[in-house]
Amino acid sequence: MKAIAVDRERNGGARLVDVPVPRVADVPDGRGVLVRVLRVGVDGTDKEILAGEYGSPPPGDEYLITGHESFGVVEAVGPAVRSVAPGDYVVATVRRPGSSPYDAIGTYDMTTDDQYFERGINLCHGYLAEYYVDDEEYVVRVPAELRDAGVLLEPMSVVEKGIAQAYEIQRRLRIWRPRSAFVLGAGTIGLLATLVLRLRGLEVHTFARDATPNPNATRVERLGATYHATAKRSFRDQAADLAPPDVIFEATGYSPLVFDAMDLLGKNGVLVLSSVTGGSRTVEVPADRINLGFVLGNKVMVGTVNANREYFEAGVRDFALAAATWPRWAQELITHRVQGLESHDELLRLLREGHDVIKVVCEVATLP
Repeated sequence: MKAIAVDRERNGGARLVDVPVPRVADVPDGRGVLVRVLRVGVDGTDKEILAGEYGSPPPGDEYLITGHESFGVVEAVGPAVRSVAPGDYVVATVRRPGSSPYDAIGTYDMTTDDQYFERGINLCHGYLAEYYVDDEEYVVRVPAELRDAGVLLEPMSVVEKGIAQAYEIQRRLRIWRPRSAFVLGAGTIGLLATLVLRLRGLEVHTFARDATPNPNATRVERLGATYHATAKRSFRDQAADLAPPDVIFEATGYSPLVFDAMDLLGKNGVLVLSSVTGGSRTVEVPADRINLGFVLGNKVMVGTVNANREYFEAGVRDFALAAATWPRWAQELITHRVQGLESHDELLRLLREGHDVIKVVCEVATLP
């Protein structure tokens, strides 16, 4: 079968490789699920990997098959599999267990191991291939009615995890009922965070650079949220006109904004960080004031990345609710499609240079 891979040397660029089709029997105890890949979404992590900046192949292999945002259809299952059947649409989680106690109980996204295993990212082959096989534990069924949005479930799971963790942490307050939220950023994660927070009934203000009118502002406003353009007037200045929020969800990739968010968060509030920032930016901040506000205001800051199947399943439920409330909103986030694995150069070009890109998807095969 064909797959998109980067070489161990990580000298930049992807190539098409031919590899054996995996088998259900490759997974022990009859728990294997063979999936024909239909679509794979790509994001900033893939851009870094395809450019040779990040990612390690599995031990003993000279290349890493990329892609971690999967969507496919089950071709065959092992004799012990019960949750999916041939013909079902499915997605697969990304992180795989290590050796920590958290991995052992299924919360492998909370591992304390220094070394981690992620399909298409680190030490495990990914989904930009014609087929993959995995254990039933990591395969989540997607109703046929949601097949057009199914490829978005990996980024959706990151959002679900962050917001669920915010509520879980604030159970300590007994009666915490958040009413307002700020979302920083209007990329895929920021827009999905806006969606989930609106589904929870919060008043949401989403901040992003582009001036209005623009497609993302329209998407935000369709959800009943408010879009704020920050290119000419900063997030801090505009936030000063609003009541301090109960939740801030940061998804900009620009780390200095975190300190503004810490300062502006309301009492008993939760700041959720989702940006993976690998740069070396430094800023001067009002450290005493921020520290004092957190201590006296009982504020919390928590990170979200990756997710286990619990949050993929929550994403399925919320996409179903969203489809009933705002029809086709989610699938319209797929703004660019590339046909076939042979077009890997076009995938990288869109990630680097694409205008008005929200989600780029590789159409690996035709949906049945």
